[in-house]
Amino acid sequence: MGYLYLFVAIISEVIATNLLKATDGFSKLLPSVECLIAYIVCFYSLSKAIKYMPLNVAYALWGAIGIILITIFSVIYWKEQINTPTIIGIGFIVIGTILVNTFGTGH
Repeated sequence: MGYLYLFVAIISEVIATNLLKATDGFSKLLPSVECLIAYIVCFYSLSKAIKYMPLNVAYALWGAIGIILITIFSVIYWKEQINTPTIIGIGFIVIGTILVNTFGTGH
């Protein structure tokens, strides 16, 4: 059940973060309201996920998967550039997440 809540938290965080760019500094009402709702869903779901799984595992997965998805979305949808150091940094995040999940004391 924890992974289902975590999945909802990740997806809603990715949606909210992309909407955050669309709010134009919270100057556009509809994207601003949608963004805030998505963040509420995100943090509610994350709070439910950590009832079923260790905080360090949930947060590592939430952060890593969120960063990867937001980066992909920003390149495809927002047409933002990505460079080699960014890709290397994301690789380190993935490696760190694998280490936390594999060797973390929460399992």
